Amino acid sequence: MLDKISMLGLKGVAPIVPPAPVGEAEPSSGDVFQSVLTDAINRVEQFQLGSQQSTDRFLRGEEEELHQVVLAGQRADVAFELFLGVRNKVVSAYQEIMRMQL
Repeated sequence: MLDKISMLGLKGVAPIVPPAPVGEAEPSSGDVFQSVLTDAINRVEQFQLGSQQSTDRFLRGEEEELHQVVLAGQRADVAFELFLGVRNKVVSAYQEIMRMQL
């Protein structure tokens, strides 16, 4: 699957890696998770915004080729589907942890 993503030219979809701690204070795991989630949401939003802008340029008759419009739409779709899959896995893991007995 990773080969298919790289073939589509989705260089903006990078693996989700928590940021390295800066300075003396280490962020809590909640802060790291929140920043990773926020970054992922922002990336998906940027792909969708780029797709919309590409479509708008094409409809206005500017120098935007049809294949570029379709490719931008597919990039946004793949990024959203990937994010949705990760979100579903996180929710599933959370529910499984909540079902555990202490």
